[in-house]
Amino acid sequence: MKKISMLFCACLISAAALQANDSLLDDIVTGKFKAKPAPMMTLAEDGEHYYQLKDDAIVRYQLKSGNVVDTVFNAKTAKGEKIEQIEGFMMGPDGRSLLVYNNYEQIYRRSYKADYYLYDLRTRELNRLSETGREMAVKFSPNGRYIAYAYNNNLYVYKLDFHSTVAVTTDGEVGKIINGTPDWLYEEEFGTRELFDWSPDSKLLAFVRFDETAVRMFDFQFFMPQSFTSDETLLYPYSFTYKYPKAGETNAKVSVCVYDTYYKSIKTMDVDTENAYIPRIRWTGQPDQLAIFRLNRNQNRLDMFYANPKSTVSTPIYTEEDERYVDFMQLDEWQFLEDGSFVAVNETDGYRHVHQYDKNGLHKKQLTKGNWDVMTFYGVDVKRRVAYIQAADKNPMTRNLYAVSLKNGKMQPLSTEEGTHNALFAPGYSYFIDTYSSIETPTRVTLYDADGKPLRVLHENDAVGEAFKQLNLPKKEFFSFQTDEGITLYGWMVKPVNMEPGKKYPLLQVQYSGPNSQQVLNNWKIDWEYYLATEGYIVACVDGRGTGARGSEFRKCTYQNIGQLETADQVASARYFGSLPYVDKDRLAIWGWSFGGYMTLMCMSVDEPVFKAGIAVAPVTDWRFYNTAYTERYMRCPQENFKGYDEGSPLLRADKLSGNLLLVHGTADDNVHVQNAYNYVHRLVEAGKQFEMQIYPDENHFIRKGNSYRHLYHRMKLFLDKNL
Repeated sequence: MKKISMLFCACLISAAALQANDSLLDDIVTGKFKAKPAPMMTLAEDGEHYYQLKDDAIVRYQLKSGNVVDTVFNAKTAKGEKIEQIEGFMMGPDGRSLLVYNNYEQIYRRSYKADYYLYDLRTRELNRLSETGREMAVKFSPNGRYIAYAYNNNLYVYKLDFHSTVAVTTDGEVGKIINGTPDWLYEEEFGTRELFDWSPDSKLLAFVRFDETAVRMFDFQFFMPQSFTSDETLLYPYSFTYKYPKAGETNAKVSVCVYDTYYKSIKTMDVDTENAYIPRIRWTGQPDQLAIFRLNRNQNRLDMFYANPKSTVSTPIYTEEDERYVDFMQLDEWQFLEDGSFVAVNETDGYRHVHQYDKNGLHKKQLTKGNWDVMTFYGVDVKRRVAYIQAADKNPMTRNLYAVSLKNGKMQPLSTEEGTHNALFAPGYSYFIDTYSSIETPTRVTLYDADGKPLRVLHENDAVGEAFKQLNLPKKEFFSFQTDEGITLYGWMVKPVNMEPGKKYPLLQVQYSGPNSQQVLNNWKIDWEYYLATEGYIVACVDGRGTGARGSEFRKCTYQNIGQLETADQVASARYFGSLPYVDKDRLAIWGWSFGGYMTLMCMSVDEPVFKAGIAVAPVTDWRFYNTAYTERYMRCPQENFKGYDEGSPLLRADKLSGNLLLVHGTADDNVHVQNAYNYVHRLVEAGKQFEMQIYPDENHFIRKGNSYRHLYHRMKLFLDKNL
């Protein structure tokens, strides 16, 4: 009886411990230890104030002190339309009006539509922006007297002085013509939700027009009711159809147009856009100069033109060519100065740096120099004669802030604590807001003056940090090692607490590995590696070749051979881990999501296997299945690089798969189609390979609906326990 009681107690203790650990995993997955973001602040044009949404009211504060100035809008007291909830707002630049919106509805990764309302600060009256609602990409003109917005693939302009709306375009049609907002491809791969811009004098509206008629359709099915909480049965699946150009296929045709608000006329700018991308358009600060940025299809040449909106003539000003590809991501950071010159970010010397050009596009000088990358260019303060940057100058894992003298290039540090700093500068550059975190410090937001003097803390996460600290979990440690090829790679590792001397532990290798990505960063990120360490696993991550913050050669060396060097580095990392005295080299696993899932499949299909198990979530299984802009940037078209596509295809390596695989995909993934998984499954079946699979019906690329995300992590944990 005593033995039975002791056994019963032991079972109770074991069950309690298991339940506690499951609770920890749930806490991590549901974001309990994720740093809470600071309340959204909208900086005023005067650089001295900011606005915040408080209980369906918009309050103005003094930036330096944080003191309340006044309430500029209150939904309860506003005249006219009555709305119960405000989800966001936008201040008019002239201080006479503002926009509020609700009924926010996400479309793709960045785009959304909502119901917008216009509020007159003088009459205190609130009215709908349009009768239809569901507006997209709403934008005030610089003088505050016009509002441009998109609806059903057309552009409209609302005139505040006349309370009237004009249709800028009328030819918009789903699946054919889009005006002013990007197609799926541009939104996903060029990172924008709008492609129109007001001229500085508010008289002209430039926009990009898409003709996607010739782009092939892709459709996938939905199997569930609209509501995940509904018990309703959907007898017949319904299909979602959209335009998705796969590698080597036809892209949308684009053109750049300018609408004249006075003459109500549209002119098409004379710039060759055949088989090219227009990732951005921007006015230079002069109403007769529209900057048009053009990338060729292979994305190894960037041209900037100045288009005259009256004559439509486009003059080439700047050209950048690269034997591999041009980094377009910094285009939003270019700054056009009042003297006609402009400041651009490029990597013509092998690293990403800031350069100044004259009004004709001739190079004046390089503002930053060194064997390190400028990660963000915040702008030039002409009065103080300094440029503000974020740099990965000390190592690839940290981000530091600097003020760079335009006179001599001297760099004045604006940040001191080691970790990741990101700045938001107020108009006029008198103040900046630093968002900082490290592996030991959850996000803290602080206001500084232009010289880097701290003024006040705006937001902190001490409670999150303390709650995490109380768990006494293991710490994340950074390390580096050299591969057999002599390449230094950086990583982090989380080990179980109180490791037993002489004992060897299973190790899970975490990675993403995609071009210009980074997972090894000194910032606050609490993921399931901490939980796994409490379960006796070592978890490690290494950024291999192709990842960011180490210059263009390190980042672009994978060109036309995606998957080859990345796989070599992850396999080399696994062999390095296996050589450590506390790691069991026979119990190594690898996992990743999206590109990381692709890498899992590649790493499990090498000639000399190193991984006993792997988890691939939403993986690409052949780059011919993925979109044009992303794939061709790194691989060119399949027709030009047949060998590269074949060698980087998990489909064609399926017969080499070694180890136990868990394959995961959402059936409504609009980014990496479930077609990838299904084709890979077919190849595995034909090769006689056994594997496990987890499907999430109606889930997109992020697998976040309902209980799916939590279920996924518990599913992965069970898989690791069974196979390691």
